[in-house]
Amino acid sequence: MKKRLTLVASIAAAAAFIGSAGPAAASDTQAHYDVLAGGFVSPLHVSAGSGKSVLVSQDFAGKLSRVNRDGSTEDLYTAKAGWEVAGSDTRGSTTYFLESVGAGQGDPAALHGYLKSIDAKGDVDKIADFADYERRHNPDGKQRYGFGDDVSAKCLAGWPAFPPAKYKGLVDSHPYALAVKDDTAYVADAGMNAVLKVNLKDGDIDTLAVLPPRPAVIPKGLVVPTDMHGGTFKVPDCVAGHKYAFEPVPTDVALGPDGKLYVTSLPGGPEGPELGARGAIFRINPADGDVDVWAEDIVTPTGLAVTGEGDIYVASLFGGEIVKFTCTGHRSQFLKVNLPADVEVKGNNLYATIDALGDPSQPPAGKVIKADLN
Repeated sequence: MKKRLTLVASIAAAAAFIGSAGPAAASDTQAHYDVLAGGFVSPLHVSAGSGKSVLVSQDFAGKLSRVNRDGSTEDLYTAKAGWEVAGSDTRGSTTYFLESVGAGQGDPAALHGYLKSIDAKGDVDKIADFADYERRHNPDGKQRYGFGDDVSAKCLAGWPAFPPAKYKGLVDSHPYALAVKDDTAYVADAGMNAVLKVNLKDGDIDTLAVLPPRPAVIPKGLVVPTDMHGGTFKVPDCVAGHKYAFEPVPTDVALGPDGKLYVTSLPGGPEGPELGARGAIFRINPADGDVDVWAEDIVTPTGLAVTGEGDIYVASLFGGEIVKFTCTGHRSQFLKVNLPADVEVKGNNLYATIDALGDPSQPPAGKVIKADLN
């Protein structure tokens, strides 16, 4: 699947970047944290559950799990083998969550992705079908990615199939994160490169906004990943100095106290010393879908949370830190941790998942932590 391959490409390029990335300015006092629970497989999402519980999505294991106040854990939902369970949000006794499976060898008919709900009794309902919506509408289908017309066909002769040299948005859906307000779920779909609105009463889906491409100037000698198996390609000299429009890849969405949506975005390609930190936070007006860039130059932002005062906390997966942005945009390091994937704020506490990506040959080591915001 295209977007999962994009994520792997980012991972493949990250090793060289982790040591060279400049972290956010350190805070005067480094926050401390407590480990609430561990032993999770790919805990890429965290959200506040009912009461004082915390919900964790073990994405690649296809599980939605609950961490109770005493640190005990239980699985609330387990998907079919090969399916992912992604972001969740709880309202009252109902938890909404995302489930999907990729398109295998690029067959759009094999693509599946849903918004579901689970109640206190464990009953599960399917609310919306994102793959069907993508096949019918393809929100970024008119958006152009790759090189522009300033790069000749002769120059691009021999360019690999991935990443494509020039293309429009492909049929792909990967519902990844959501935020619920009243009877609406806002969903960040990392395959569509869009934020969607879902009516929770009837499952109707609308495109709120398609994120804009993220162009970067290609340096001479850049080496890019071409597959999931370590394949690479050194770009020809003739593309040096030209811009490549990368996909924006939304990874999380949260509502701010100003009524706006804040969305983290991966750069859609390799992060490294050559291209730098290219992740961003977009701000979207839910009334009209207007999009603007709120913050840039973030290393692999995969999750965010917004406080009641408008401060934003971001999980910088390969930056090895949780970054704090004040409502005025001042940036500092809140917490230095290993591979943080997501963050959630509830009251005066920040919850996060760390050690989110591990060696499959080793015991699961993902953790949920809690830090005091005061």
